[in-house]
Amino acid sequence: MSSAIRSAAIQALRASRALRSAAGLRPTQHLRAMSSSAQPLLRSLDAYTDEEQMLRETVVKFAEDVIAPKVREMDENEMMDPAVIQGLFDTGLMGIETSEDLGGAGFSFTSAIIAIEELAKIDPSVSVMCDVHNTLVNTVLRKYGTQAQKEKYLPKLASTDLGSFCLSEPASGSDAFALQTRAKKDGNHWVLNGSKMWITNSYEANVFLIFATIDPSLGYKGITCFIAEKDMGIQIAKKEQKLGIRASSTCTLNFDDLKIPEENVIGEVGKGYKIAIEILNEGRIGIAAQMLGLAQGAFNKAVPYTYQRSQFGQPVGTFQGMAFQIAQAAIDIESARLLTYNAARRKDEGLEFTKEAAMAKYWASVVAQKVSGQAIEWAGGVGFTRETGIEKFWRDSKIGAIYEGTSNIQLQTIAKFVQKQYS
Repeated sequence: MSSAIRSAAIQALRASRALRSAAGLRPTQHLRAMSSSAQPLLRSLDAYTDEEQMLRETVVKFAEDVIAPKVREMDENEMMDPAVIQGLFDTGLMGIETSEDLGGAGFSFTSAIIAIEELAKIDPSVSVMCDVHNTLVNTVLRKYGTQAQKEKYLPKLASTDLGSFCLSEPASGSDAFALQTRAKKDGNHWVLNGSKMWITNSYEANVFLIFATIDPSLGYKGITCFIAEKDMGIQIAKKEQKLGIRASSTCTLNFDDLKIPEENVIGEVGKGYKIAIEILNEGRIGIAAQMLGLAQGAFNKAVPYTYQRSQFGQPVGTFQGMAFQIAQAAIDIESARLLTYNAARRKDEGLEFTKEAAMAKYWASVVAQKVSGQAIEWAGGVGFTRETGIEKFWRDSKIGAIYEGTSNIQLQTIAKFVQKQYS
């Protein structure tokens, strides 16, 4: 798509906001305006505002028209189609929360969650690309970047440049702050040496947020976040071959005397740990949305088949054994949806959401794995083939229990909140 088409797409998404602004309504007043009484109108957790519904419809159309025809090819080739990446930019989906004056759509966090869910119904690989770019990379710059950093990078991240979040290392996974990548000051530059592992989006990215320690003896207080660009000398050492989300790149990166200008420090020196903790809490809601969409996508593909395939004179989906499995799966998906949107709405409302994010991420990953596995069985032999795409959802589901905090880490987080409340 051309820049003109991209501009038209973003303008269409902003239409409802313009109408709301003309009425003199702030975003927090929008729901109240829809109530005829003096009390705010209480809505179901996954009900959408007009703005969110417009975004959702845009994402659904893009996913069905552009992504769906390429899903199997991208999975087999283990490579994201450049046209899909450009389409995400052109449709305005790579700067969802970025302000309009910096080239973004200026929408809410919940809007980003809606987009991530809808993309995952078609391809979780594309979904996680959009997720990491929006909820991690863009958010770090929006919340902690200087004005100069925002003006330099956010417009590019909204229009052309993919972002990558570089935290994990070979010896630093769940223990995220056991970093060994070093940063040393050299005049008006920082020089980085070390490596990163399991880095999403890194093969195609141009902008990298790199966490490194200025002094290991300082522990987490030495961790600092830097902005780097690919042409500064970032080396892709290895592109992983994975069980699932194959089209999403996951690479090992090497930094050999990588020189980064001192003005590319995000936040304060030594405050990188605070940035990572806060951002990963938000990111977990994004992964919950990805797993939610995955489960719904598998359900959407398999269930219609059970009513078309007949055995013993009736559709297989009407036999009590399978019918009850389908009903339970529908309940599980809905429960994951409510947990996910509750966490997202709380984040938008400025409420504490760490526990809710952990619950959503944990449960959505459980549901995704369970439902996608059952979906294969519901479709029988056909479900086991690559032709239907159902088996891909199951392969893609496994990562949900691992990245952005394993399931055990989520349970540990939840347990701490329960202990604090009841002890």
